[in-house]
Amino acid sequence: MVSGPGGPVGPDPVPPPRDADDPRQWCAVAVSWLARDRPEAALEAARRALDLGPPGGTGTGIGTGIGTGTVGETVPGVDMWTGAGTAGPHAGTPAGPHAGTSGGPRTGTHAGILPGTRATGPRAGTTDAASGADWGYRLASLAFERLGRDAEAVAAAEEAVRLAPGSWAARMRLGSALRRVPGRWSEAWAQSSRAVRYAPEEPDPHVLAGDLALLRGRYRHAEDSYRVALGLAPDHVGARINLGLALLRWQGPRAHHDPAWPVDPRETGRARRALETWSRRTRLLLAVALVAVCAVEFGLGLAGAARIGGALVPLAVLAITLRQARRVRLWPYVPGMLVRDPWLGVSLLLTLAALAAYIVIVAGLPARVPPPSPAGPLPTGAPGTLWAVLAGLVLLSGAVPLVPRVLAGVWRGRPVRALAEFAAAGDDRTARRDLDVTLWLVAGRAWSVSAAAAVVVTVVAGSGRLLALAALAVPFALGRLRARPGLAPRLGRAAAADRGLAAALVLPAVAAPLLGVAAVAPWLGAVPAGAWAWRAALVLLAVPVAVYAAGATRAWWRGAAGPGRASLVMCDGCGARLPGDAGPPVELAGEVRAALTYAREVVLAYTGPDGPRTLAVGAVSSIGPGGELRLIAASDAWEAAERDPRVAVFVADPLDRRFWAEVRGIAIGDAEAAVLRITPKEVTIADYPGRHQGRSTRD
Repeated sequence: MVSGPGGPVGPDPVPPPRDADDPRQWCAVAVSWLARDRPEAALEAARRALDLGPPGGTGTGIGTGIGTGTVGETVPGVDMWTGAGTAGPHAGTPAGPHAGTSGGPRTGTHAGILPGTRATGPRAGTTDAASGADWGYRLASLAFERLGRDAEAVAAAEEAVRLAPGSWAARMRLGSALRRVPGRWSEAWAQSSRAVRYAPEEPDPHVLAGDLALLRGRYRHAEDSYRVALGLAPDHVGARINLGLALLRWQGPRAHHDPAWPVDPRETGRARRALETWSRRTRLLLAVALVAVCAVEFGLGLAGAARIGGALVPLAVLAITLRQARRVRLWPYVPGMLVRDPWLGVSLLLTLAALAAYIVIVAGLPARVPPPSPAGPLPTGAPGTLWAVLAGLVLLSGAVPLVPRVLAGVWRGRPVRALAEFAAAGDDRTARRDLDVTLWLVAGRAWSVSAAAAVVVTVVAGSGRLLALAALAVPFALGRLRARPGLAPRLGRAAAADRGLAAALVLPAVAAPLLGVAAVAPWLGAVPAGAWAWRAALVLLAVPVAVYAAGATRAWWRGAAGPGRASLVMCDGCGARLPGDAGPPVELAGEVRAALTYAREVVLAYTGPDGPRTLAVGAVSSIGPGGELRLIAASDAWEAAERDPRVAVFVADPLDRRFWAEVRGIAIGDAEAAVLRITPKEVTIADYPGRHQGRSTRD
């Protein structure tokens, strides 16, 4: 049984492979541990697989601060690539932003990525993608990712790409690992695009492309990618959930940050907090100062002291501004942050407006306190109205954007379609959470329509009151929502689990006809009944507000999910299925290897500029232990591979022509070796000629 760092892992152990010298069987064990969510044990199994089939060649890697001595023994403080001593937690890491990536000169073995590994076993000394070594690196990268060791996950994925540059799974694994590294979104996007290009028939590369687009706010692109993935795999839980988020126009917890920026999101987060702190402290200072100035001016009659004290407040604001400005170290990115997070910009603009209003009020204070009058000490008429507006801006600038922000979040996106996607995802925990939050958004829409009707009934006279009849659409819309196929059971379970949510959905629907009665009551001669209906509707509409506020406060206090959009979460590895990049590579059968090695009639098929073409290749230059073909081909084949890397190689049995084989794969040009490197995706073997009973192996 494979053991983790602390001994046997879990109550459901995975049996060891039957052949302990077969690296592919160890990789299968690693997959089983990953399926059981045991990344430590999976990492150990992947290490055993790579021990048996180490890649040769050269390459820089990432020093880990742990080296190897004898087998099973670790030597702290030794860089595993060079054997040199290291110091500090990141010593041994090569300099430069792209150190350790594929390409460029390389030295050392895979021990630089997996702690405690050595080139041992009967297969030591083999070269290139030995017995699916790229599979071992992919599994190690996935295990590192689940352990939160992102730098090592990237290093292992880069090694997998170096060994199998035409593998869509290796490209996808590298893109998935890079998306978690700050400032490397663009590289992750490039790798996901290659994975989609190499394997458009696979759902997982499309899901990764959708995830990357969603993180950047490119919702249409994300929707298209998820729908393609669902067309290929309708039961893909991650695609379902994240498509729902794209329909809701979801923004992550770092909405101000563009993942494509080459900066750490923690740095932009510090800049955002500094701007928010300046805005909050300035508004609070201005509000308190205005109340104090008015109390001294009109309460105590000390006009001179009030004017002097009020004039000193802008100096305090200047001190706050200078202090927080020093903490914003990324000023070139601030305009982009304001574009991505417009409510931050609104907050800053309101703070500046409050500061201007405060200066106008203080500058307009009278030199002498006027004598008391029945209208009070403040000026009357137009100047008094202006003074009241400016004072309200100073005192309420922090609360002014709250209601518009909540309503904007409620009316953003298409929650009904999102509900259908969440419901189709089944009983996944993330899907249930997102469905509950989306129901709160639906309840918010229903409440806002009924509340608008209540405002119309209250402030509009005459025939304009009939606009309130639009609220009758609320119960109709909620009834249609419940009647949608597949939604009724999910809605019933969600409402039963959260009575507050049920009340927030039902009460606005009940209030809508009451508001309709209040709107038409004057024409029916039933004014008392209309007044009663109006009051009852107001009470019904007040209950969801109280329930929402209580739920949000309770969630904030407990640090749990609340009813707001901020509680929506993205599916990242949820569901029972493992990602596609954990699957095994295609293995060439011995008879196919022999045919490719000894045949002198090998045909390469590719897509030319004017359609499909075939090219006779004298022979396969070499075959890597992992099945990679190396062909010497003409320049037009190289150009075709750049346009569309999907190619096919045909070969017949060179001895007695018992069979023919077709190897479909991805061709990548290797300029240094002057060969086309073809990574197999599918191998078909059939009797030749006649019966055509094919045997197919897919990646």
